[in-house]
Amino acid sequence: MTPQPKAVPLVAPGHTRPVTHLSFSPLQDDGTYLLVSSCKDGNPMLREWTGDWIGTFLGHKGAVWSTKLSLDASKAVSGSADFTAKVWDTYSGEALHSFPHNHIVRTVAISPDLSHIVTGGQEKKVRIFDLRRPDAEPQFLCDGQPTAHEGTVKSVVWIGDQTVVSAGEDGMLWWWDIRSRQRVMSLPFPEAVTSMEHSTPTNRLVVTSGTSTHSLTLPYRPSSASLHPILQDRFVTGSTQDEWVRVHGLDGEEREVLKGHHGPVHCVEFSPDGEMYASGSGTIRLWQTTPGKTYGLWQGSNIS
Repeated sequence: MTPQPKAVPLVAPGHTRPVTHLSFSPLQDDGTYLLVSSCKDGNPMLREWTGDWIGTFLGHKGAVWSTKLSLDASKAVSGSADFTAKVWDTYSGEALHSFPHNHIVRTVAISPDLSHIVTGGQEKKVRIFDLRRPDAEPQFLCDGQPTAHEGTVKSVVWIGDQTVVSAGEDGMLWWWDIRSRQRVMSLPFPEAVTSMEHSTPTNRLVVTSGTSTHSLTLPYRPSSASLHPILQDRFVTGSTQDEWVRVHGLDGEEREVLKGHHGPVHCVEFSPDGEMYASGSGTIRLWQTTPGKTYGLWQGSNIS
């Protein structure tokens, strides 16, 4: 019996502090995609699907907690400890807009039609900025309350053009209708939400809270989780309690433990084609879903 090839990660160097967030673009028309990383060094980086560096977005003056790409990968939006959210042109690297806040911005997202961004952070507020009128005051999603959440807003995502979901350290997920700026649905968790990502191909939300992810209880506290976008039969996790990346089946069974990082793993994310996943600690590592297969910069035995 031929042994299963060992997973050998590719290391994507460049950051000088812990990597806080990773986000892939959707598959583009030519079959490729991009990866954007956020880091406490304040310099989000854009990479090819192979992991090769394209460029660095320069302009923030504090740690960057979240960066995400538009559906067509032409724009990026970032949120920082310098109390700003910025919108970038991914072709030129130019900062197109900078939106001031009154505290640290922990999470950002850009609408599918590129018309708005949504932000959240230490202020416990969720703001909507209109990119067609960047000088206009933002709208607040608060449903008549002083804040959107009772704790720091940890993640915001768009579900279509009219719905935003926010997750907070108060353990609440809120669905918002941005036309009425009111809550339309909620989902409580017993502990603070540590991450939430929207898997566009599967149209699922993957949430980590306490020792839970994807409606499962794990024997450790995940910092982040990502669902395989095609097979939907496994998910990967990181944890700040150790230096490992884990692969689980949907029943929670631990399939693999991948070692290579030298610090807590803050974030994980599957590529849009499901062929690899990225993990972030002090560095970015790229892991093949099927080790031994020729893909990108990996030269394998081309197992099917």
